[in-house]
Amino acid sequence: MVKPSNYSFNSDNTETRPTEDFLVIRDLVKAYPTTNGSQSVILDGIDLTVQSDEYISIIGHSGCGKSTLLKIVAGLEQASSGQVTLEGKPISKPGAERMMVFQQYSLLPWLTVRENVRLAVDEVMPRLSKVEKREIVNEHLAMVNLIAAAEKYPDEISGGMKQRVGIARALAIRPKMLLMDEPFGALDALTRGKLQRQVLDIWEHHPQAVMMITHDVDEALFMSDRIVMMTNGPQAQIGEILKVPFAHPRDRAALRDDKRYYELRNHALAFLDRYFTQDD
Repeated sequence: MVKPSNYSFNSDNTETRPTEDFLVIRDLVKAYPTTNGSQSVILDGIDLTVQSDEYISIIGHSGCGKSTLLKIVAGLEQASSGQVTLEGKPISKPGAERMMVFQQYSLLPWLTVRENVRLAVDEVMPRLSKVEKREIVNEHLAMVNLIAAAEKYPDEISGGMKQRVGIARALAIRPKMLLMDEPFGALDALTRGKLQRQVLDIWEHHPQAVMMITHDVDEALFMSDRIVMMTNGPQAQIGEILKVPFAHPRDRAALRDDKRYYELRNHALAFLDRYFTQDD
């Protein structure tokens, strides 16, 4: 699968509507009541459209509402105003077509690796036969290279392996959209790089909509089709959207020999520097 080879910097919070409207966020506002009866606006007028096979990363300083936006798309929180639709249908609650991968692993410690993945399959696909469910579980454990660890419990495997279980569990129910909240943030640098490559391999072979929160500009450039850069909160908005020009499959070493990589990287870092505050 080859992605467009041109790139650009969008200096406002608008974007060109893509040919296929899969996820559409329009005029989204999220506010919380305060103790004095007023409202604290976290997200203020978010407009974003994601295609059905697009990998989007969202970056910004702490407190800019990145995770809140992701939770609204997941249906775990409600927008105060505006609209979020998936394939033209409003999102009002969690659904199996949108699966979340958190920074913390969220595995049930009394279940094996296989059983943690099987639990999600049982919940979403109850009518499948035992054989069909076993095949789905095995297929997705193989995707993340965990067949050998299938009968181990979470306290018997590493942090990187635990996160791979979470990713396999999310993918096993075959969602239309994968939502990831800093999925590699708790991992050491070596494990993080390997897992980034593994997740990107899966996506390149089975493209779907992905929205990922990250603080890592290099991670965003390596994995994403576009990078959504948020201004500081409260009242955070989309400051810029970077289109990433590199074709898939991607090679990390080749990217770092491409001068465009450093142009984009420096542009993103300059944006973050402009919004740096002592409170972050």
